[in-house]
Amino acid sequence: MTIEHLSFGYSKRKNRVLNDCSLRLDEGKIYGLLGKNGVGKSTLLYLMTGLLTPTEGHACLNGTDVRLRRPDTLSDFFLIPEEFDLPDYNLKKYVRLNTPFYPHFDHENLLRNLEMFELPEDIKLGELSMGQKKKALICFALATRTSWLIMDEPTNGLDIPGKSQFRKLLIREMNESRGIVISTHQVQDVEQLLDHVVILDNAHVLLDASVTEISHKLYFTQTDNESETSEAYYALPSYNGHSVMLPNPEDKDSEINLELLFNGTLAHPKTICPLFNAEK
Repeated sequence: MTIEHLSFGYSKRKNRVLNDCSLRLDEGKIYGLLGKNGVGKSTLLYLMTGLLTPTEGHACLNGTDVRLRRPDTLSDFFLIPEEFDLPDYNLKKYVRLNTPFYPHFDHENLLRNLEMFELPEDIKLGELSMGQKKKALICFALATRTSWLIMDEPTNGLDIPGKSQFRKLLIREMNESRGIVISTHQVQDVEQLLDHVVILDNAHVLLDASVTEISHKLYFTQTDNESETSEAYYALPSYNGHSVMLPNPEDKDSEINLELLFNGTLAHPKTICPLFNAEK
């Protein structure tokens, strides 16, 4: 999937929601899309799936502009929005009515996904809580076997066991022929899943880097050493001193802290972004 010089604005607003955004998204990877409230994350997802038409630029899937809304293009991605309603009938009927749009739908996979979330196949969709609706739609979405699964705040509404089941399910169902984009504020729910991080700010793509690149350039740790804290690109107080994001000249391994990365990149973009953009 390619996004080239994509811009979007509402006619009554002077400022564009997105301006000249470009990305290349490859199958076989899970992308995390991060940004403050109102920065345009959901708008970007809707542009990627043809639900909105860009002011300028293109979003293409396998070389086809998604705004054309061709059936073979629409059948190759599935969008789970942050908020949605499901019809007042059971899941079996929902499956029967919607699977014709997805030629690679795998019913056995659906049953395995439902088992993971402990949901019956005959569950009545209109009577579910938001968390249960999310679980049911996630199960269906994965069973469509589309090349791209695009999710807007998928863990909102899920309880603690549900979040754990969600992570296990994505790990189990991920493969080299599928790409996943997750837009979220709940970074701790997904940070162990991601292969790539995209940060939006001020209508632009501020950071576009793989987890491997980030781990080579930045070192994340806890410290009570004041000297080390003063050398950090960014630091947050923690229970035992500070959580810090440091330069990584020795290429030491560390576990990426997405909260630190996000806040540090927004606070010091002129320091952090050149570490990665110079390689693009």
